Formats: sequence, C-alpha cells, structure tokens
Amino acid sequence: MLTLDFHPTGRHFLQIPGPSPVPDRILRAMSLPTIDHRGPEFGALGLKVLAGVQKIFQTRHPVVIFPASGTGAWEAALCNVLSVGDHVLMYETGHFAALWNKMATRLGIKAEFLGLPGIEGWRRGVQADMIEERLKADTQHSIKAVCVVHNETSTGVTSNIAAVRKAIDAAKHPALLMVDTISGLASADYRHDDWGVDVSISGSQKGLMLPPGISFNAVSPKAVEASRKATLPKSFWAWDEMIEMNKTGFFPYTPNTNLLYGLAEACDMLLAPEHGGLPAVFARHERWGEGVRAAVRGWGLEIQCADASVYSPVLTGVMMPEGVDADAIRKLIYDRFDCSLGMGLGKVKGRMFRIGHLGDCNDLTLMAALAGCEMGMKLSGVKLAGSGVAAAMDYFAGHPARVPLQKAA
Repeated sequence: MLTLDFHPTGRHFLQIPGPSPVPDRILRAMSLPTIDHRGPEFGALGLKVLAGVQKIFQTRHPVVIFPASGTGAWEAALCNVLSVGDHVLMYETGHFAALWNKMATRLGIKAEFLGLPGIEGWRRGVQADMIEERLKADTQHSIKAVCVVHNETSTGVTSNIAAVRKAIDAAKHPALLMVDTISGLASADYRHDDWGVDVSISGSQKGLMLPPGISFNAVSPKAVEASRKATLPKSFWAWDEMIEMNKTGFFPYTPNTNLLYGLAEACDMLLAPEHGGLPAVFARHERWGEGVRAAVRGWGLEIQCADASVYSPVLTGVMMPEGVDADAIRKLIYDRFDCSLGMGLGKVKGRMFRIGHLGDCNDLTLMAALAGCEMGMKLSGVKLAGSGVAAAMDYFAGHPARVPLQKAA
C-alpha cells in the first residue's frame, strides 16, 4: 500500500540555535551562476567578503575563510599555533567546550580542563579568576594557549572574554587567547582586537544567517608568529598560503563560491549603516533574549543559565521539572506544531530544551515558537505557573524594536 507523507501548509519554525533560517535575500544571492574562481570577478568578490568579515569580527587583522564547518575552524586554530605535546588550558562551560577539548587531545595536545564542578559549571560563564590563578601557578610558562567559548550554544551562557584577557595579562603570562565564537558572532557583541583575542573561531550558520559550510579564523599578529613555529601537521588548514593569496581576493584551493555570494549579502545586511550596523544587530538580539526569558519566567520554569549577567542573546535554555523528559516534549512540539527546538546535550540531555532567537527572526516568529512550546508542555502535562506567551507579548509590546533587520527591496 502506497502512503504519502503529510506536508503541512505554511512554514516550518526553525527555532534551534543554529543552523538558523536563511533569509530569501541571501538564498537569491547564492543562486547566482558559479564563476571562475581564478578570474577577476571572483577576486573582487573575495576582497569584498574578506573586508566584510573583518568588520564583523571587529578586527583590522586577517580573517581566514575555510570551506568547512565550525569544527574545521577549531582544528585549524589548534594546528596552526601548537605542536604535539603542547600544554593548553581549556575552560569547560558546556558541551561544545568539551568537544573542543576532546579534539585537542586527539591531536596530541596536552589539554587541561578547568571549570566549576558538575552541572553548575554548565550554568555559568568562564570564571576569569580561576584562569588567572592557574596561570600564575604556571611559573615556567608551559601553558601555550587559553581556550574558551564565547557563547556556549549548549547552555545559553555568554562569557566575558575581555575579563579573560585581563586575567591573562594580570598573570603576566604569554599564553595565546583562543576563543570559539561560532554561535556568538554577528549576534552578540564580539571584539577580536579590543579584547586582545589571538585566534577567533566562527561559522556561517548562526548569526551570519547562512547555511553551514563556511568557517573562520580571525588571527592576531602574535598568532601568525606562533604559526611559523608550530609543528602540528597542516596543509588544508594552513594559514600562510591563505593569508598570502587573500591579499588579492583569491584562495589557494577551490572555495565555496556560492556560499561566498551569500556571505557578501549577509555582510551588507548586517553592516548597513542606514539600519544601525552591528550595534543595532546586537540590540535586536538582546531584546529577543529578554522577551524569551520573560516567557520562561511566566511559565515558572528555570533558565539554564544561572547568572543573569551572562544571559545569551542567541538562545535560552529551558529547564524541565524533575522527572520530565524534555526530548519527549520537543518531539511532541515538532510533530504537532512543526517547530524545531534545540535538544539538551551532554550532561543536560533530556533535562532541558533550547530556544534559538538569532539571525533572520522577529517578534512574531518568536511568539509562534513560544506558543508551540506552551501548548506542547501543557499537552505533556507540565504544570506551568502561568502563560509565558502572555508575558512575552507584554515584553515585546512594551519594548518596541528600534531598527528592523534590513529587508530585500
């Protein structure tokens, strides 16, 4: 017997914290015909996107673009500045910090994991004083790099990177500062130069509003110098040829041309001065985060991030009451209301779900997602203190947006 899948009308609500929805304007740009990646037209495109991502990272130094996921950018960062047996200090804030630590170990790096114990460490940001104390104890300067996650996608915590830089400086330690801002870039304020970051790592599928497939390393002069002495094997990931060829807009191997079309469009949208540029982008995400957290409080539920000073503007983790299977609720919401939510990962699997509020989003898409959450939890028998939807409505109505995301003409 032949059966046909049922496809509901309307749009699917993709409210995971990345990959995020891709705007039509970017999809149209990506549909342009592929061009010769050695021709003059491509050189102009390359120079444009390289200049654009420098502005988004807020750096005057090189940004290397790889045809890869953010995981590739993790590996590129490590293998360009380190050698087998090098000692690095990595701070645990959640699942993605743990995965980066695992990668470092597999590459032959001596990775020391620092952090608060148990689940508590996954509910708070980087404790810069712990890093300072550890570095002061490293009197032989055996630690070559400090690796932290800016916006921990698994928990909804955005750490204070400037404080980490101050901690390294206060310890008078020469370690490189390496930061994963895969989900933070173009959603939360990030300042590669001002914060003294040596290697910043990011990807295309979050605040940049692109499909997965592009990743980045923003690199300081100190990091470039370290790369000349590092001996971990690298060829595809090597910065030297990339940085040299990028001076004329080209790449040493075949780039993902059509994603670069999309990146050029994304940079235009994010940086448009008539729409407020990056400050307006950051303010928009902060506002969305406040609205979603108002909903969680209205439900009487706990926010995964336990420190209000480091709430993420990118996503909010919602803790379920003891004994409630968060994954079962997610499945019901997906099946009944065509809405995807992020699952709990690692130590918090099954205990929480994540609501993404980033990129190509607005008040009404968020209200629809929150309504799906509220209906799903009620259908699952979760006892709610009140209506989170009503609380979010009140917040958004009382705090109007200043500048909308730039739309296509």
